[in-house]
Amino acid sequence: MNLLKALATVSSMTLLSRILGFVRDAVIARVFGAGLMTDAFFVAFKIPNLLRRLFAEGAFSQAFVPILAEYRNRRGEAETRALVDHVAGVLTLALVAVTVAGVLAASWIVAISAPGFLPTPEKFALTVDLLRIVFPYILFIALTALAGGILNTWSRFAVPAFTPVLLNLSFIAFALFAAPFFDPPVKALAWAVFCGGVLQLAFQLPFLARIGMLPRLRPSLRDEGVRRVLRQMAPAVFGVSVGQVSLLINTIFASFLVTGSVTWLYFADRLMEFPAGMLGVALGTILLPSLAKCHAEQSDGAYSELLDWGLRLTLLLAVPAAAALALLAVPLTTTLFHYGAFTATDVINTRDAVIAYSVGLVGLIAVKVLAPGFYAKQDIRTPVKFALVTLVATQLMNLVFIWELRHAGLALAISLGACLNAALLLRGLRRRAIYRPQPGWGIFACKLTLAVYVMGAVLWMFAGDAASWLAAPAVERVWRLALLVLAGAAAYFATLWLLGFRMHDFARQARS
Repeated sequence: MNLLKALATVSSMTLLSRILGFVRDAVIARVFGAGLMTDAFFVAFKIPNLLRRLFAEGAFSQAFVPILAEYRNRRGEAETRALVDHVAGVLTLALVAVTVAGVLAASWIVAISAPGFLPTPEKFALTVDLLRIVFPYILFIALTALAGGILNTWSRFAVPAFTPVLLNLSFIAFALFAAPFFDPPVKALAWAVFCGGVLQLAFQLPFLARIGMLPRLRPSLRDEGVRRVLRQMAPAVFGVSVGQVSLLINTIFASFLVTGSVTWLYFADRLMEFPAGMLGVALGTILLPSLAKCHAEQSDGAYSELLDWGLRLTLLLAVPAAAALALLAVPLTTTLFHYGAFTATDVINTRDAVIAYSVGLVGLIAVKVLAPGFYAKQDIRTPVKFALVTLVATQLMNLVFIWELRHAGLALAISLGACLNAALLLRGLRRRAIYRPQPGWGIFACKLTLAVYVMGAVLWMFAGDAASWLAAPAVERVWRLALLVLAGAAAYFATLWLLGFRMHDFARQARS
């Protein structure tokens, strides 16, 4: 399979999911606004979302996929099938235990993750109730990630990429049609998470059956592959999920700020996750199995070339995305969220966090490409060291920035931390000779910089001021934003084309 086509497939599915995600957020903003109920829900949802990164898409996937690829390439179908069965059994038992513990200890978890809610008993109690409803999501989504890891190893990238669409559809349906039947209405969002998790897992099972890898739950801690996955997974919790840990700590800081701070950060994070998901997650998804196959075949040259390909695509797409996110912070926020209970003050505060997040977008996406360079070689310790340094540095920056910049300072600390993490990963890959840059980086960087400047100039000239966006009707905002995005994209890619860039130059075949 052509990796560029695979990237386009995964990115298009991710684009669909992100568009529906923005529809969901616009619906939530319109129905619930930014206040006590949304702060409570977003804190409650953040806990299983963090565990999703730790147990599912993060540490587990990075530990499991390289070992699964090794089994598939070296040990044959019978041993591979046994590995899947045993890992699925152990994972299910562990997740059931975590889910039960989380539901029982919900009040303690909220007290630790959002201590600023304690002086407001109503807010604290609501958050606890919502957390008990959404906590089982970790069980469903972690098993979904297991299924997705298997499908990605078999180069069935489209199915796992489409799966998040189902959660967004669940959110939209519950917010629009079910909210009036709940007391308080925000509980509808919690049940949307629960049902969305069930739908995502159920959707992938038939596709696993088609490739003969539908797991039979046979837990076995004695299995060699299971023990290897567990050994890799334990330190990978920090290595992969440092950003999520930082976001959780940010929630603790934000809970002490004015009401609405948690929600402003949430909506800004959603805007930042749009390009991060389309580019970073998509690149990491298709790179990890191919890198793992190169490692299994002991093909060091191809391994380095894959990383170089991933880094160039990262800069080619992430640098203009970061610039556009900062320049279009107000147009994006007003068009997507400025309806109903979401006020002009909410727009301005969300804009500040969006600009702060844009500073670290390139670093955040680069981490998704660079970290698999270590994990595919089953080296967990090195990224963990870098992640711990990043975590400490991020929290120190939080303490400095929060006084003047408030919630935007928390977003800026996350951004600078992501850049630091990416720099440390890149230096580590270079020092170990895992990654050797291919020729032409200087010319590539100069052409890219010029194209971004042209795009930025076009967006700056035609964007207009914040007041015009706040006063404009919804339809006008939509068409103005669409024209801006098209003009910026046209300016950027036309400049690249004039400078000699061609997309077929980035085509690359996946390892089979």
